[in-house]
Amino acid sequence: MSSDNERSDEPGAGAPEQLAIIRETVRRAKVPRAKPRTWRGATLAGELPVARVLVNKGALHLDQYFDYAVPEELDADAQPGVRVRVRFGAGGRQVRGGRREGGGLIDGFLIERRAESDYQGALAALAYVVSPEPVLGPELLALSRAVADRYAGSLADVLQLAVPPRNGRAESKPSPAPLPPPPVPSPGTWERYAQGSGFLRALVEGGAPRAVWTALPGPHWPQEIARAVAATLASGRGALVVVPDGRTAGRVDAALTEVMGKGHHALLTADSGPEKRYREWLAVRRGSVRAVVGTRAAMFAPVADLGLVAVWDDGDSSHSDDNAPFPHVREVLELRATHGRCAFLLGGTNCTVEAAQLVESGWALPLRADREQLRIAAPLVRTVGDGELARDGAARSARLPSLAWQTVRDGLRSGPVLVQVPRRGYAPRLACERCREPARCRHCVGPLQAPDQQDLNCTWCGRAETAWTCSSCGGRRLRAQIVGARRTAEELGRAFPAVPVRTSGRDHILDSVPGQPALVVSTPGAEPVAEGGYAAALLLDGWAMVGRPDLRAGEEALRRWTAAAALVRGQPEGGTVVIVAEPTLRPVQALVRWDPVGHARRELAERAQFGFPPVSRMASVTGPPEAIAAYLAATELPPEAEVLGPVPLPGAVPGRPRRQGDAPPGVTWERALVRVPPGRGAALAAALKASQAARTARGTGDPVRIRIDPPDIG
Repeated sequence: MSSDNERSDEPGAGAPEQLAIIRETVRRAKVPRAKPRTWRGATLAGELPVARVLVNKGALHLDQYFDYAVPEELDADAQPGVRVRVRFGAGGRQVRGGRREGGGLIDGFLIERRAESDYQGALAALAYVVSPEPVLGPELLALSRAVADRYAGSLADVLQLAVPPRNGRAESKPSPAPLPPPPVPSPGTWERYAQGSGFLRALVEGGAPRAVWTALPGPHWPQEIARAVAATLASGRGALVVVPDGRTAGRVDAALTEVMGKGHHALLTADSGPEKRYREWLAVRRGSVRAVVGTRAAMFAPVADLGLVAVWDDGDSSHSDDNAPFPHVREVLELRATHGRCAFLLGGTNCTVEAAQLVESGWALPLRADREQLRIAAPLVRTVGDGELARDGAARSARLPSLAWQTVRDGLRSGPVLVQVPRRGYAPRLACERCREPARCRHCVGPLQAPDQQDLNCTWCGRAETAWTCSSCGGRRLRAQIVGARRTAEELGRAFPAVPVRTSGRDHILDSVPGQPALVVSTPGAEPVAEGGYAAALLLDGWAMVGRPDLRAGEEALRRWTAAAALVRGQPEGGTVVIVAEPTLRPVQALVRWDPVGHARRELAERAQFGFPPVSRMASVTGPPEAIAAYLAATELPPEAEVLGPVPLPGAVPGRPRRQGDAPPGVTWERALVRVPPGRGAALAAALKASQAARTARGTGDPVRIRIDPPDIG
């Protein structure tokens, strides 16, 4: 039988042979395969075939640029400022087809294109361009580099803060066309300040004035910021405003819309969500919007032709970033004002020591109202000291002095009353009634509490305490050291049963309250705005805020008090503030006179006498004792540097979440402070960074944490 006779006439009988022929044909054909991300053998770009890339590695010893080859297919998209993906960490031995291969894919930014590389070996190729959108311009790059050098950090870490994460959907949508500049605004309430109208006029004329603005109490400051922004935009330039939180940003956002209309500014806050925030950021980057108001991360907003940078309430801790290299908004905006030669406005109802130093050095000029305007805008401030509390039976029984009770009663006739309490929650911390020594456990020295108002127990080890005596004076009577907001609300609710009581704190913050009679109990920083202003305010337990073991305790207490008192109506309208604190304390006296500038000047003079910041530059070095000793021994500090410590740091409190920078449970860390005189801060930062980079490159020893200008030094 022949082979032809062996074939079947059934359909598909020859399929196996046909599939074999097809497979062989495909195997021999030169069909282009998907190119590996090494681009082996690929033709390079005809012009500028080398890309200088900053890889997204925050390690200090990698704080440099790396060269990569640019394939011809990526030539058009691989432009300076775009996001790219590259292979990193392969070493110099894995070279095939003229390209270095291996390593893991990592994100980066393309910094520049070059004709040739300084590196003599084979270059790896760009893996791909993530997006052709240029997000890192020359001005933002220069600012990020300056911030990294000032704070002894890496450029990659700064760019993590400066450039928001990419969102493809937001990036694919075009930004709106830019609007024409708004008209020149009228001075409005700026006329209350001696140099207010002149400051706006300088902005309209394209000038670059620098001012430290002590704002009058009351509701007008958002409008005043908006008018300053509008004046800058009227000159054809851009403006940037950074505020501490989203609630404050919302107030300035509403004022900007009222003064200029919609479409002239962008709102950059974390509350907006990643897509909306990135879309707004792109509108700023593309030049569609010339003004920005936002929270901390907005300090890097790429505003085109920047004419004004402004920061409100620079003493708020939210302005200091919690991520390395821990930049502060005030310092970053100072850099932008200096390098960009634009106007600078530092405002607040209070005055920080750093702000006073800017005026003292002549870098900025004061912008204040006279005493007559202050008497109209500020409320009447009265004090209740320990002597009055001791003689006041009502205060001993209800923790509410008679003067405060009367002020609340009178205020409720015409509007809401604000009550500021230093802490949230219910369970009080206890102290000796006679000497105010904190009540602590005999076994673990933890603080004692009375959650059920009867039994004492330790908040650390949980043991009960049945026979407590004060270790300092032998006293046996206890007092509530700081009573929480919820307990205060309950006490006030019993004292004024017909009045609604509302609370505002970290768990539930109110933005505003109506102008109807009510008691509003709030922790510091969470005070809602009242329609028409509060009729009165009580500032309870003031001594607890001033008595904190911190260099900035007095300054911070005064800032909290003025922020709350500024929400109260002016004295001509009957506004009254009662503070329960010793009247002789310096911050209390500054509040009574409403003189935050004078308080800041005295604080600055004392710090200059003892060499504390901001008169000096200081850095903290934190870590295990052996690591601290090895790090300081290997660091070539400036000759003028003075090392304070190291001293042990308090451990994490059991049962509470561990904060960033705290030692792990059961581990003891130490902290050393390194201080240098003015003008040597850059040398200190460079020395600390070089030593940290060398230590990281070797990979030996426990890590240490470096922070320039720490906000709290004890």
